[in-house]
Amino acid sequence: RLAAITFEHIGEVYKARDKMTDTIVAIKKIKVGYRTEAKDGIKRIAVREIKLLQELHHPNIIGLLDAFGHKSNISLVFDFMETDLDVIIKDTSLVLTPANIKACILVTLQGLEYIHQHWVLHRDLKPNNLLSDGNGVLKSADFGLAKSFGSPSRVYTHQVVTRWYHSPELLFGARTYGVGVDMWVPFLAGDSGLNQLTMIFVALGAPTEETWPGLSSLPYFVSFKIFPGTLLEHIFSAAGGVILDDSKLAQVKPSKQLSATAACVTTPVNQAPHSSIQMDVL
Repeated sequence: RLAAITFEHIGEVYKARDKMTDTIVAIKKIKVGYRTEAKDGIKRIAVREIKLLQELHHPNIIGLLDAFGHKSNISLVFDFMETDLDVIIKDTSLVLTPANIKACILVTLQGLEYIHQHWVLHRDLKPNNLLSDGNGVLKSADFGLAKSFGSPSRVYTHQVVTRWYHSPELLFGARTYGVGVDMWVPFLAGDSGLNQLTMIFVALGAPTEETWPGLSSLPYFVSFKIFPGTLLEHIFSAAGGVILDDSKLAQVKPSKQLSATAACVTTPVNQAPHSSIQMDVL
C-alpha cells in the first residue's frame, strides 16, 4: 500500500503496487462491519459491483482486476486512475475548451452505450464517478448502485443518484424507469426535490398529463404552473452552442430521452470543433 486516496461512506480507497505485475492499482476496501442491517446492505453493494464489473470490459469503464475478503473487509482492486472529472472541473488553473468538453461527453456516452447494450443501468453517474488516468482516458466508475434491467414492468428504487443528477421521473418517485436516468443532463443545484423540479421546468417547460401520460399517477407528483421554458444557451452562456442542444440532450418526458447510441450520432459532440482530450488537461 502506497497512500490513501479517498475515504468513502462505505470504505476507503488506497493507491497500491501489485507485486506480481509491478503495476500501480487502486484498492477499494469496503468495511462490512458487524451490525446485521448495515452488513447486509454493504455486502449487497459490494457483490453487485463485483458481479457487474466482472462482465463489463470497455476502454471507458473502470476495470475490476481482483476482489478478495479479509476479516470484516471486502477489497476490490481496480485500474489506478489519477483523478476525477469533478476535480478537473473545479481546477481553476485548467481551461477546458469546447473540444475538451465534447471529448468528455463523447467517451462518457460511449461507456454508457456499452453498459446499456449489456442491460446495465449505472444509476449514479456524476463527475466524481468519471475518473481520469492522467493520459487523456476517462472511465466511468463506482457501480455500487448499478442494476441489471430489461423487463419494462420491473420495479426499482427511486432513491439513486445524487439529487442534482436526478431525472424528472426519479424526482417524481417513479419506480419503473430505463436508460433515461443515466442520460439525463444535470441542471443547477436544487436544495430539495421540489426545488430541483422547479429549476428543471423553468428551463425546459413544465410537463402535463397530455405531454407525459401517466405523470399524475407518479408517487410524488405535484402540479406545476406552466413555464414557457428557457434556452439552455441562455442559462449556460459560457458553454457555447456547439455543446448544448436542449432539444436532444434534455428531455423532460422519459420516452423522448435519447439513447446513448443516438446521442453519440445526433448530438453536437460529433460536430466541429471536433472532440479532443489534451494530455495535459486530463
